[in-house]
Amino acid sequence: MPLNLTADTPDDLRSIAGRLGALCAGGDVIVLSGDLGAGKTTFAQGLAHGLGITERVTSPTFVISRVHPHPGGGPSLVHVDAYRLGSVAELDDLDLQADLAQSVIVVEWGGGLAEHLSPVGLDIVITRSAFADDERRALAVTARGGRWTSLLADESGWGR
Repeated sequence: MPLNLTADTPDDLRSIAGRLGALCAGGDVIVLSGDLGAGKTTFAQGLAHGLGITERVTSPTFVISRVHPHPGGGPSLVHVDAYRLGSVAELDDLDLQADLAQSVIVVEWGGGLAEHLSPVGLDIVITRSAFADDERRALAVTARGGRWTSLLADESGWGR
């Protein structure tokens, strides 16, 4: 059963992602889904902050993936945009699993493509408000793996 959260602003979305990022460990794969403009890159920015990544995180749309090393030896963030990838085989060609144990991988547009990379992580669907001037986003966060199931269930203050 997904954990349903609401972010009223982009900063709220980054904050939620930061809280999740602080709980991440090497080997986690975060799969982000949602329409264009839903906030997937904004979420990735917050996740990076929660991991302790200090460099700027931007969409890897044209380069497909970027590695953001952790400045203190923690897990790096591998940020992937799978929008232009047509198959699981094309994603596998990126060889993301080579450094998986030392990294957290976040895959935008990854639904149906990236879940196989690790049995541990989160599937997150971000949905925009139906109103153009409303910045609110709904998040449906589903755990993959026992550690995440426990973390989401036990974490207080998720604002359900």
